[in-house]
Amino acid sequence: MAGEQQEVLNALDVAKTQWYHFTAIVVAGMGFFTDAYDLFGISLVTKLLGRIYYTVPNAANPGTLPPNVGAAVNGIALCGALAGQLFFGWLGDKMGRKHAYGLTLVLMIACSLGSGLSFGKEAKAVMATLCFFRFWLGFGIGGDYPLSATIMSEYANKRTRGAFVAAVFAMQGFGNLTGGIFALIVSAAFKARYSAPSYEANATASLVPQADYVWRIILMFGAIPALLTYYSRMKMPETARYTALVAKNANQAANDMAKVLQVDLVEEREKVEQFPSKPKNEFGLFSRQFLKRHGLHLLGTATTWFLLDIAFYSQNLFQKDIFSAIGWLPKAQKMSALEEVYKVARAQTLIALCGTVPGYWFTVAFIDVIGRFAIQLMGFAMMTIFMFALAIPYNHWTHHHIGFIIMYALTFFFANFGPNATTFVVPAEIFPARLRSTCHGISSAAGKAGSVVGAFGFLYLAQSKNPTETDAGYPTGIGVRESLMILGGLCGLGFFFTFLVPESKGKSLEDMSGENEDEGEEAAQYDNRTVRV
Repeated sequence: MAGEQQEVLNALDVAKTQWYHFTAIVVAGMGFFTDAYDLFGISLVTKLLGRIYYTVPNAANPGTLPPNVGAAVNGIALCGALAGQLFFGWLGDKMGRKHAYGLTLVLMIACSLGSGLSFGKEAKAVMATLCFFRFWLGFGIGGDYPLSATIMSEYANKRTRGAFVAAVFAMQGFGNLTGGIFALIVSAAFKARYSAPSYEANATASLVPQADYVWRIILMFGAIPALLTYYSRMKMPETARYTALVAKNANQAANDMAKVLQVDLVEEREKVEQFPSKPKNEFGLFSRQFLKRHGLHLLGTATTWFLLDIAFYSQNLFQKDIFSAIGWLPKAQKMSALEEVYKVARAQTLIALCGTVPGYWFTVAFIDVIGRFAIQLMGFAMMTIFMFALAIPYNHWTHHHIGFIIMYALTFFFANFGPNATTFVVPAEIFPARLRSTCHGISSAAGKAGSVVGAFGFLYLAQSKNPTETDAGYPTGIGVRESLMILGGLCGLGFFFTFLVPESKGKSLEDMSGENEDEGEEAAQYDNRTVRV
């Protein structure tokens, strides 16, 4: 990039934090609020769905989702998200961030509402409808990952860019928390209005007909926060970096920068009109130049996100089963259907309040102080330690529930004050503007592939070794203890793959991507190494 162009974009890098930055955090963050609410909210209602649609009359235990149905309901949105991340990541670089941004929100709103609908009353019809809408819900959610991260990183100044991008992602914590609280409110209200005995006391009466409304209300509520921010999202201008560096519209870039910075950039407008086109900086994703400059970077961001999400999503989606295994939740037959929803929601709310939300905001506070690299290393290291601390003396924790919950919450705390946030931030900072959204989409899609492994695999792996103690329809597994051991090992691998990822703290996006370097600087500046430690 020529010096004149670097001077123009430097206006964004050194801009003071303004009200517009916080508006952008809220508008972009609402997508992730909805993301967390919808993707993790399904774990609140799967046991209720099993009772409503798969209870066998006169059976000793209430119904549960069959293995194939449970895997589909839990994992279909993750598959949709993977496809959406790749598609919208590519589209964001081809059409612009703004043009693709509204479509993702429309999909989230429509499909959140659709998730509570049914084409028929039979179990197959209900589950097919739910899976259809949840796939396309995931598709929209997936698109929000590369677009929101890229938009926020391109708006932000370099001093607080990490905190701004992390704050967008941190809205997931509030989505998790809100999902638990809303499920508590809905289940408590229905439980107070329609009292029911436990399943073992009266199997038929334990499931009131009105319980069918509970799961629908919980899932459909996810559309509301997304709907509230639709207008604001549509009013956001295209990022100046995309307009200047990719669309090559100099005048529009200067106008958009003036809107964001609240100044009239007359001189910068004149300079930006003189931007030269550098052929050497026009290499594509599958070129030798990209492989040389960013190949290891992309490998690092993709593998660390993949490994992290295997551990993270397997715990989030199935934490209700872990709580049941250690006795913190009563056995299903000792509760009514609505009471089970209430207690599962209480457990998730407790974890979100104690571990998930604080971890996200610790990252926001410290990411521009100690850096992405250090936070990610620390997070993976602590997750590994706590996973093994849970797994090795697992029989001890079955009799010391409070201690288990504290350790379990700490794994979430260091996941969020660690790689769960940094794997989202870094891909939006280290790749060229014309490939930034695509590379973030590839990295996040690798993460969702990991979440699919965790979501589907954990359903089977965590089953008891004793055939009499497995969930209905499932083969024997290796048990919760051994599953936690595997997850600990994967977190350890994530620690080592972090060394492929460069530190971007305090550097401009153009410094990280190499878009501002001259011919003589190329070899010296980009050697695919992380920070020297």
